[in-house]
Amino acid sequence: MTMDRARLDALANQGIAALSRGDGRAARDLLSQITATGQASIQIWLLLAQGCDMADDRAGAKAALARVIADDANNPYALVMMGEILTRDGDDRAAFGWYNRALDAANLYNQLPPDLVQRLGRAQDEVGAIQGRFTAGMNRALASAGVDPVAAGDRFSEALGILTGQVQPQLQQPTNFYYPGLPQRAFYDPAEFDWTAALTAQMPAIRAEAEAVLANRAGVSPYVEAPKDRPAKAHSLMNDPRWSAFHLFRGGQPLAENAARCPATMAALADLPLPRITGRSPMALFSILAPGTHIKPHCGMLNTRLICHLPLIVPPNCRLRVGNHTRHVEAGTMLMFDDSIEHEAWNDSDQIRVVLIFEIWRPELTAAERAGLTALFESVAGYEADQA
Repeated sequence: MTMDRARLDALANQGIAALSRGDGRAARDLLSQITATGQASIQIWLLLAQGCDMADDRAGAKAALARVIADDANNPYALVMMGEILTRDGDDRAAFGWYNRALDAANLYNQLPPDLVQRLGRAQDEVGAIQGRFTAGMNRALASAGVDPVAAGDRFSEALGILTGQVQPQLQQPTNFYYPGLPQRAFYDPAEFDWTAALTAQMPAIRAEAEAVLANRAGVSPYVEAPKDRPAKAHSLMNDPRWSAFHLFRGGQPLAENAARCPATMAALADLPLPRITGRSPMALFSILAPGTHIKPHCGMLNTRLICHLPLIVPPNCRLRVGNHTRHVEAGTMLMFDDSIEHEAWNDSDQIRVVLIFEIWRPELTAAERAGLTALFESVAGYEADQA
């Protein structure tokens, strides 16, 4: 059935007038005459959805909105209205999806009408409320089943946080080299390694050498230094002495003067399973973080290693976050983590924090893989040397 333009315009104007006076039924009946002709625009379908919604004809409103979304998948009015109707239906999961689609779609526009901005604000509030109801219901179900999330472990707790939207998945994002198939695991338990107890026992002697370095800062330099012949990657502490390093090994070689000042530390490192990669490893240093300094979120170069921290001089209020897990830094308590996962550190005290840092191979790598990676990394280092 077709209809002349004058009649279509008249029905549209009458439908809009009905909406303006709050008569949803009249608006629905008038606008349905236009949609029945097959000549309706997206705007008419959206007005019809409003009329149906006003008349509490939820099925009709959903059908009209579906037609709008089929033709304009990012129409924020249609998306947010679908969420509002489903909220009234009591379907939290469906409403949650539509609200999030509406919020994502809104980011595609430079400017939005004030009324839509208000509705999207309510949608954001409703998303938070739905997450709260979902989390509360899930916690009741776990308690009823006798499940203690803390007792179930860090992985279970993190999974709950991701499921409830409290945190996002945190995965390996190395800046230079990615090796596939390795576990996405932020922290490792030092007790899993048979050498950590012996190293921790030597902490007092290592700490004494670190204290001597602090007393005579010869050899201390900024931890992050701009390369001389390459573009520098952005870093908030570039060339900043608030985060400094006293290198014991650098580029795979011991620094003779620094090593001579720290014989106990060098002896302790000699017994550790450090990678031996010409031009690259071992790597070991004292990391010196000034009071009130924040090392902002960043990712390391490789996911084939673990970074090991032996905290030596640690005032209160020092923390390390790796992925979704935050640990308090305590003197003598080792921390081992995958630095290809986003991490950051804080010294919120008024004193210096000093940590011995070194790297080891990921324990999941086989001997053959380590040999292959050693040759691979040495070829890169050799190429770089040839180009120098």
